[in-house]
Amino acid sequence: MLPNILTSIFGSRNDRLLKQYRRVVEKVSALEPQFEALDDAQLRAKTEEFRQRLADGATLDDLLPEAFAAVREGGKRA
Repeated sequence: MLPNILTSIFGSRNDRLLKQYRRVVEKVSALEPQFEALDDAQLRAKTEEFRQRLADGATLDDLLPEAFAAVREGGKRA
């Protein structure tokens, strides 16, 4: 009984994870026009930029939306 009440209030674990992933997808989608405007050389240069930012202390979670947007744009072009 109590688990059902808590699930109805807070949602299931799956619901919470999906909500978190949707936020990342929205960020990636917002970056799409910016990455579409890059030429091929600039898009390739993003990899080194990500490595440098990671070395400078950025976390993988910080880079995730931009890195995914770069990969998605590369996939569309290939």
